[in-house]
Amino acid sequence: MNEKIIDTFHIDKPIIGMLHLNGFTQENVHDLAKREIETMYANGVDAVLVENYYGTADDCAWALEYLSSQYSGKIYGVNILGNSELAFSLAREYNAAFIQIDSVCGHLTQKQDEIFSRKLAGLRKNSSAFLLGGVRFKYQPVKSGRTVEEDLLIGKYRCNAVVVTGAATGESTDIKKIKLFREVLGNFPLIVGAGMNDENCREQISIADGAIVGTYFKQNGETHNPIDPERVKRLMAIVKEVR
Repeated sequence: MNEKIIDTFHIDKPIIGMLHLNGFTQENVHDLAKREIETMYANGVDAVLVENYYGTADDCAWALEYLSSQYSGKIYGVNILGNSELAFSLAREYNAAFIQIDSVCGHLTQKQDEIFSRKLAGLRKNSSAFLLGGVRFKYQPVKSGRTVEEDLLIGKYRCNAVVVTGAATGESTDIKKIKLFREVLGNFPLIVGAGMNDENCREQISIADGAIVGTYFKQNGETHNPIDPERVKRLMAIVKEVR
């Protein structure tokens, strides 16, 4: 049991459901988001992560405002792709418990990394949100010139939990990579950030401290589809057994 995770998510091995904010019109985006938030919480998901994967940053702000007013007793967070400063600002404004940044180490040259490190430290200094930070994250380049072990040891000082993924959204994270990250990080919080499903969940969640689940929860496992409550129930039942 990881006490740092417990302090934020109030449960061991939390499952964080991704809110992708897809839809064809703003009204459609908002209506679907309301339904998906309710579906996830009602079927056992421990937290909701608002992300502008399909929607805009304004859609994220709307969703966070909705969560803060309608689900103030629940745990939710935010990831603004490409704009970590805005993510910190929105988290503070709408009392989000956590923030995700796709990459906190390994994706920049040494000179760029020095600037990034100072900027991130300043953002974290003024925030109480728990930070989930990717290392060797999907779609991110590797420019550090360091080994993965070195990037992990640096990355753990830039976040509250490291997020591990495979190469792409919805693609299963290699169990060897999860085990490597666990070996290097020791008892530091480790979150599986992509590709968890009902077939790999038991093994992955037994090693990691939690997971972010998006694609698997969707109808037919297609990222652009609405969330399927039966898929949510199925995965959460496995997680509860492992816990």
